[in-house]
Amino acid sequence: MCILICVADDLPKIAVWDPDEVSILVARGSETGELLREVQEILTIDLGAPATAGAALLCFCGTRVELPGELALLGAVEAPDTR
Repeated sequence: MCILICVADDLPKIAVWDPDEVSILVARGSETGELLREVQEILTIDLGAPATAGAALLCFCGTRVELPGELALLGAVEAPDTR
């Protein structure tokens, strides 16, 4: 099962791993670049997904993780800084 990214309100942080739903919850209205960096860190550091040099977010199985529609439109897509 691949990881989903879902937008949510009232989160304690910009991005939160929800193991019960196998999803990363992201805070609605967050700055896109920072949000993408947080998601990339959860995927690579916490979940062991392969790191990418580009804007692609990958699941730990190697499948591309898609952004929800409202985030895809915002970031179209701002690449996280992977330096």
